[in-house]
Amino acid sequence: MRWPDDARDWPLRQHSRQILHRPHRWHVQSHGSGETILLIHGAGGATQSFRHLFPLLCPQYQVIAVDLPGQGFTQLGAQQRCGLDPMAKDLLGLCQAEAWMPDLIVGHSAGVPLALRMCEMGMRPQYGIVGINAALGNFKGVAGWLFPLMAKALAVTPFSASLFASTTTRNSVRNLVAGTGSTLAPEGLELYYRLATDRAHVDATLSMMAQWSLDELLARLPQIETHVHLIAGLNDKAVPPSISRDAAARLPMATLTELAGLGHLAHEEDAPAIARIINTQMGTRV
Repeated sequence: MRWPDDARDWPLRQHSRQILHRPHRWHVQSHGSGETILLIHGAGGATQSFRHLFPLLCPQYQVIAVDLPGQGFTQLGAQQRCGLDPMAKDLLGLCQAEAWMPDLIVGHSAGVPLALRMCEMGMRPQYGIVGINAALGNFKGVAGWLFPLMAKALAVTPFSASLFASTTTRNSVRNLVAGTGSTLAPEGLELYYRLATDRAHVDATLSMMAQWSLDELLARLPQIETHVHLIAGLNDKAVPPSISRDAAARLPMATLTELAGLGHLAHEEDAPAIARIINTQMGTRV
């Protein structure tokens, strides 16, 4: 996505800025004052994922949303830094450079492992982490080895991202979102279409998938001493609720809320429900 040309009508553009902190040029949206909440989107998303939740939180808190490296409007500075540990380290470095000390980290999907790794690396949010449909499990069976291999192959194949971006249609995006168990309004689908048809965004997402590995983090879940409140949409077809249940059982300081009728993009479908859970979490010190 080209900054600033493609950002003129981006949700919450008035709160956007770019920050150069090597190796990436980050796109950040921040607003509000008080205790700080950091929002981390999932793979293939961007700050637009929080377009409904962000303004609900700003009246009470300082809210910061960041595009992950290469995704949305963050310019990727190093192709090999799209895996879990490098991305967590780079995001932690950005927070330290900007003197952001989040009191709560809210992650969606792959944003939850990133939040956990940042805490393992030294971040200490006093209210812990809220994880929305947390991607804290590996694919089962054949998909466990087939999908990562496909991502690796696509990531190193010339023009694969360009081909994907150029052949994606609004109908295919609609089907993809429906396949996650979520229902979005037309404006939400259009935003995902814009992301899915941007070559740089697709390339970074493929690189993230290819470099992603959760095995070591999953093995350490019983040793993580950060409070984590997991939210599971019972209609999630991308990350089944059983993933959150299993993670909550293994994390020593975890609680779980299950929400009926919501899919993988629960925070886009019912932002007020997610905001209420966040407000409750902020009222409970760890």
